[in-house]
Amino acid sequence: MKRSAPDFWWRPRPSAAAIALSPIARIWGAAAAWRMAKPGAWRPPVAVICVGNFVVGGAGKTPASLALARMARGRGLRPGLLASGYGGEGGAPVLVDPAKHTAEVVGDEALLLAAVAPTVVSRDRAAGAKLLVDQNVEVIVMDDGFQNPSLVHDLSIIAVDAAAGIGNGMTIPAGPLRAPLKPQIQRADALLVIGEGDAADPLIRAAARGGITILRARIKPTRLKEWRKEPILAYAGIGRPEKFFASLREAGAPVARTFPFPDHYSYGEVDAVKLLEIADFEKLRLVTTEKDMARLAGKSGALGKLRERSEPFHVILEFENPVAVGEMIDEAVRKAALAQPP
Repeated sequence: MKRSAPDFWWRPRPSAAAIALSPIARIWGAAAAWRMAKPGAWRPPVAVICVGNFVVGGAGKTPASLALARMARGRGLRPGLLASGYGGEGGAPVLVDPAKHTAEVVGDEALLLAAVAPTVVSRDRAAGAKLLVDQNVEVIVMDDGFQNPSLVHDLSIIAVDAAAGIGNGMTIPAGPLRAPLKPQIQRADALLVIGEGDAADPLIRAAARGGITILRARIKPTRLKEWRKEPILAYAGIGRPEKFFASLREAGAPVARTFPFPDHYSYGEVDAVKLLEIADFEKLRLVTTEKDMARLAGKSGALGKLRERSEPFHVILEFENPVAVGEMIDEAVRKAALAQPP
């Protein structure tokens, strides 16, 4: 189970705790920047589109990866998705089979990705990409891995939550940045600003000064009317549960109760019993995210009942300028083709 990020990471100004941790952050940042500066170790024979983020936590990478895979398919390409995950025995790459694998084995994101296109989870990005190439994909969309130098990226799109930005702008453990901002911006091709808010405005200006393309998108529910019914008990174990709760309210859902859990939370029987009892006593509908539903798949007992009673809030990512995004996909494919040996 992953722990929630410290609250002080997301304050606009460095706190006393962040300042105290800054010497360690400088060491971490230097190591991360050195690693990022390495050239890609392997260029696959197909285009690699990386969807990353500058910070730890949820920024919308998985919905963006799904949207890009669908868009690639709409352009006549065979997409494959590559995710970080637990892998098989010894960390070997795994081709995800939603009918066989559980979230404990491959991760919750991988199950969502596999519903759209062939998906591989692998700690070793190059090994995972090779397995996807064996599946005859024509473009690899990589969910996360921007800071990983094991693959050459033909297009790097960085997702950022407009309402969260990059927090205090400091590197782990003083802040949420995975590496210092400058070298990250230098390696990015496009910044994908998701949702509404002004927290990301300084980052947008910095990216624009660096010649980075600015894209915008929003995450919206696939169905609206069904959420405007009975009062809801919403629960979520994702990077930013409050973002999910806000999305429900924006869809007109009468959210009566919210229960946030840490990212990738592994629910136990006690959690399930508590949620079910509150929902029954207060006559509330149980609603959660698609990732949480994936983690509850195959469960029995109270957990199985919780999944049976819960409704997933299905969402999609919609690009503000899909034409521009489509052209970027085409250019990545051309770039990869030109880089192949004759």
